[in-house]
Amino acid sequence: MTIKSYTVNGVATLEIARPEKKNAITQGMYQAMADALRAADADPAVRAVLITGQPGIFTSGNDLEDFMSAPPRGEDAPVFQFMHALVDSGKPVVAAVTGAAIGIGTTMLLHCDLVFVADDARLAMPFVGLGLVPEFASSHVVPQLMGNRRAAEKLLLGDPFTGEQAVECGIANRVLPGSEVVNHARRIAERFNTLAPGAVRESKKLIRDPQRAAVKEAIAREAEIFGARLRSPEAMEAFQAFFQKRAPDFTKFS
Repeated sequence: MTIKSYTVNGVATLEIARPEKKNAITQGMYQAMADALRAADADPAVRAVLITGQPGIFTSGNDLEDFMSAPPRGEDAPVFQFMHALVDSGKPVVAAVTGAAIGIGTTMLLHCDLVFVADDARLAMPFVGLGLVPEFASSHVVPQLMGNRRAAEKLLLGDPFTGEQAVECGIANRVLPGSEVVNHARRIAERFNTLAPGAVRESKKLIRDPQRAAVKEAIAREAEIFGARLRSPEAMEAFQAFFQKRAPDFTKFS
């Protein structure tokens, strides 16, 4: 089992559980998360959703072997099902992050309502370094959160950043010691058991709806370019370098 999904005390937990592969996400895992998010949204007993990983690793991002063997095609691809299920979730979504949160490990946090990160957290969106472009509407949301210049550091240079920096730039709510993050996030998620569910649902809509259409448009626009970039010589060089455990050589491209 690579995605553990269970509901306890009104909180539906999605636990990324593939530590032997640094929690790299496959298409099957995206499908499991999409299905679990939709099931949580439809279940009146669920008051909030908690997304977490394993101690010391949230996710290293896409499983590149799986990704390259079956690249996503069309909106029905599992990765896009997951993106839309998270964006459309009517329940509050809380994230607990320890260790590395790479690529979609960071961009999914942009669509969670409350995010708590460990003091050892390391976040990064290194898409350009793989010959790709940003995804999950990060090209739209990140500049809004932190301005174009800091967005360029994160999205063009792919600079990694700490949990403290994630709070500073608006991606996360609070930094905690690694041993406390998941329990704290769960306590926060359980607070929704005592709040009026209709008021929570309508308040989340008021917060999220003004940007929902623009976010979905950005997801679609990025996906089109991302798909083309997957077949580009630059991406091929980056993936070969990754599997050969060397730095990519982009000097031959213009």
